[in-house]
Amino acid sequence: MNISGFSFCRNAAKLYYPVAESIRSVLPICDEFVVAVGRGDDDDRTRDLITAIGDPKIRIIDTEWTDRDTLRGWIHSQQTNIALNACRGDWCLYLQSDEVIHERDLPVIAGRCRELQDDRRVEGLLFRYLHFWGDYQHVHRSHAWYPSEIRVVRNGLGIQSFRSAQSFRLNQQRLQVAKVEADIYHYGWVRPPELMRAKCREFMWTHLGRHRSEALNQAPSFDYGSLERIPVFKGTHPAVMQDWMARFDWADRLQYSGPSPVRHRHDRLKYRLLTAVEQGVLGGKVRLGAQPYRRLIKSAGRPGGDRHT
Repeated sequence: MNISGFSFCRNAAKLYYPVAESIRSVLPICDEFVVAVGRGDDDDRTRDLITAIGDPKIRIIDTEWTDRDTLRGWIHSQQTNIALNACRGDWCLYLQSDEVIHERDLPVIAGRCRELQDDRRVEGLLFRYLHFWGDYQHVHRSHAWYPSEIRVVRNGLGIQSFRSAQSFRLNQQRLQVAKVEADIYHYGWVRPPELMRAKCREFMWTHLGRHRSEALNQAPSFDYGSLERIPVFKGTHPAVMQDWMARFDWADRLQYSGPSPVRHRHDRLKYRLLTAVEQGVLGGKVRLGAQPYRRLIKSAGRPGGDRHT
C-alpha cells in the first residue's frame, strides 16, 4: 500500500501560508508528495520554500493560474486536480497549505488506509477539523464552521476536487467515506491582521473576480472581533508548527474580551442558536444540515477521542 500526499499553492510567504510545515507534517507516511506550485507575483518564494525542505519524495508541478477570473472559485479545484491526477499511490492524502496534521495521528491515518485497502465501498476518509481563529489558543466549535471534511481519497476511481477545493466528488456525487480518528489543524485564520486582510482580498478576487474584490472593503487591517466566546484550545499543536508559532506577535491587536465591534458569520444569532443546539442538546455529535459525504460506512477503527476543547 502506498500513500501520495498532494497540495497546491502560490504566494505562500506573502500571504502567510505555512506551506512547508504543512508538507513536512505528513511526509513520514507519504511515499511521494505532489504539489502544484502556481506562478505567483514577482516576489513569490513558494517554490523556494518547498524545495528547501530537501526531501526527494516531493514532486513540484509548475502551473499558471491563467483562468483565475473565468473559473472564479473553481481555480482551486483545478489546481488541486492537477496535483491529484499526478499521484501514483493507492490513497491520496490532501492538505491545503494552511492545514497541518499532528504527528501523533500519522500512524492512525496510515493504519486506517491499510485497514480499508480492500474495502472497495470506501472512497475516502473523513477527518475532524480544528479551526483556529486569531491566535493559536482559540478554536471554533460553531455551526458556522465545518466540523469535518474528506482529506484522503482512493486513487484510480476518477475522484476529483469540487468547487473551491473544499471537498471531493465522484461522477458529481458525494463520496462514500469512513471516519479516521485524526484532526486537521486549520490555521487559515491565524495571520497578522494586515496579512489576513491581504489573504481575504486574494480570496475575494479568486471567487468574485478582480473588479468586485477591489470594490469591497479595503481596510488595511482585518478585525477578528472579540475572542471572548470562542473556546480555548487545550491540546498540543503539531511539532512542525513550533517555529512558525514562535513568530506570533500580534496579540496586542486582538480583542480578548468585551462585545465584538464587528459581526462575523459565527457571531450571527442564527449560527449561535444552531451551535447551542448541536453542542448543548445533541452533545456535539450531530451537525444539523448537509454532510460532506453521501454515505458514512461503519467499520472497525480506533475509538473516537475528544476535540481538545
